[in-house]
Formats: sequence, structure tokens, C-alpha cells
Amino acid sequence: MLYAVFMSSALPPFPKPQEPLETPQLLEVESAPEEPCLRADAARNRARLLEAAARLIAEHGVAGVTMEAVAAAAQVGKGTVFRRFGDRNGLLMALLDHSARQLQADFLGGPAPLGPGAPPLERLRAFGVAVLYRSAEQLELQLAAQPEPARRFSHPSFQALRTHVAMLLRQIAPTADCELLSQVLMAYLDPALIHHLTRQCGMPMQRLESGWHDLVARVTCTERSV
Repeated sequence: MLYAVFMSSALPPFPKPQEPLETPQLLEVESAPEEPCLRADAARNRARLLEAAARLIAEHGVAGVTMEAVAAAAQVGKGTVFRRFGDRNGLLMALLDHSARQLQADFLGGPAPLGPGAPPLERLRAFGVAVLYRSAEQLELQLAAQPEPARRFSHPSFQALRTHVAMLLRQIAPTADCELLSQVLMAYLDPALIHHLTRQCGMPMQRLESGWHDLVARVTCTERSV
């Protein structure tokens, strides 16, 4: 994973709160009610199915992900896939949910600089880079599952990330309009923009990463990181 430098390989135990009360809680994009009580074998089957679906997306794109293809790749019966996820949309949402949980667990309780323990400016820089590379890896999936325009900015997954950015901005520049500036920073991390810049304009990810550091420096009136 390109952003693995910022992310742990498994979800760490959720720590005691170390940040202000407005810090976003671990979101649930699309989780089934029985998931917390999954038997060990059911949990392993679910992980195998999600891994198989992720491989299919990497090899064939989102269009190549069907319930039948996932079942074949995971070497299970098609009925197992339907019982676990309901339909194809449920499977795609489960993939996004798993990724979102990993990212949130890392910026809420993972190692610094993405997680607690680093100065807020370093955390903000690391957050943007992690989201950039996560989106670049999952562009087709994120674009396919992106909410309609009227709901995009109120969707829980977007709000959780934006709230975290606003919290860091308040620590860096307490007199600024951090609610509005957090929207500006999140706009730079929009999957549709990343798709346009990387796929249509041919910009390398290193340029987008450098642009994020430059934008953070200008928004927060701080020195640009090297």
C-alpha cells in the first residue's frame, strides 16, 4: 500500500480520548448489525472475500467486481458472498468501510505523525498525504461510491475527515475560520480532483504531495515543510 508508511497493518485498540470532544468517532459507513459478533470463521471468510474483491479491483477495475467473480477468487460458493454482503453495492461499501476504519483508527490512535503525539501541523501534513495516496489507490472504487452532489459534503465519511482537519487547524491557527478553511483543504483531497490531476493531466503523485504541503503552509501561515 502506498500510504502504508502512515498506516498500521491492523486496527489498533481504540485508545482513551486524547483530543477535544469534537474529534470524530470511528465511523461506520456501511456495517451490518451482526458484525461485532462475527464468529472467528465468519470473520476470516469476510476478510478473504474483501481481499479477493480488492485484488479484482486492482486487476480489472470496479467493473470487474461481480459477486460471482469474488466467490471464484476467494474459492467459496456464490451464496456465501450474497449472505455476507447482500449485493454488489453492499460489497463495494464494505470495502470502503474497511479502508475508512483503517484510516480513522490511524489518525485517531495510531503512531505519529498521523496519529497523536506529533505537533498538529505535522499531523495535518501527514493526514493529507495519507488521504492522497489512499484515494489514488482506490480512485475507481471511491468515484463509483461517491454520494450524489447534494449529499457529498454532509456524508458521514466526509464529515469525519473534515472535522479532524478543522480540529487540527484550531490548534495551529485558533483565530482563523477553521470551519471554512477545513473545507478548502478537503477540496484538494477530493477523489474527483485527484482523478483529474493524475489520470487526465498526468501529474505525478509527488507533485500533488508537494502541493498539499504548500497549501497547508499558505492556509496556516507557516513555513513550508521540506
